[in-house]
Amino acid sequence: MNVGIIAHNSKKSLIEDFCIAYKGILIKHEIYATGTTGRRIEEVTNLKVHKFLAGSVGGDKQFTEMIERGDMDMVIFFYNPAMIDPKEPDVYQIVRSCDQYNIPVATNIATAESLILGLDRGDLEWREQLREQN
Repeated sequence: MNVGIIAHNSKKSLIEDFCIAYKGILIKHEIYATGTTGRRIEEVTNLKVHKFLAGSVGGDKQFTEMIERGDMDMVIFFYNPAMIDPKEPDVYQIVRSCDQYNIPVATNIATAESLILGLDRGDLEWREQLREQN
């Protein structure tokens, strides 16, 4: 499965902790991330991460394009709702694209844990069947 991970600057430590905690699950899947987030995940977990550009310079658009092609199976996007910054990846565009293309998306730790545990149980295998049909 292709798992997309993005985190605004104020949530980078949280996404690192999340990836450390669930490294055993994430290692079984392809991980995609915006540049800085991907680099930080690699540094703390030694996981292989396919990195886009930094979100502020187009990585969020590359991420969205992958969603629109149906090539992303799940997205974890930690952002600070009290501090929306135009230099940060576009939360609304990414979440809208996930909703439009039926991609499970988590924007907080509680939902992310539910999704990652579901991924491990095989709850998202319907994504592979959907991709095979297209």
